[in-house]
Amino acid sequence: MKPTTTMPTPLRTINQTTESTSDLQEQIRRRAHELYEQRGRDDGHELDDWLQAESEVTQQKAKTVAA
Repeated sequence: MKPTTTMPTPLRTINQTTESTSDLQEQIRRRAHELYEQRGRDDGHELDDWLQAESEVTQQKAKTVAA
């Protein structure tokens, strides 16, 4: 008889992961827009703003989870 393997139960369902991902993206979008406005709405820095916002938001989330 072949041994059966059990799959670990995921901590989150697909819907929960999708919701948290869209929430995270929304937070990043808002922060990127804040950075754009702080710079005086100077166009051409969209990627820089997004990457900075992504870094800030994910660091903030990591601190929240660790606490």
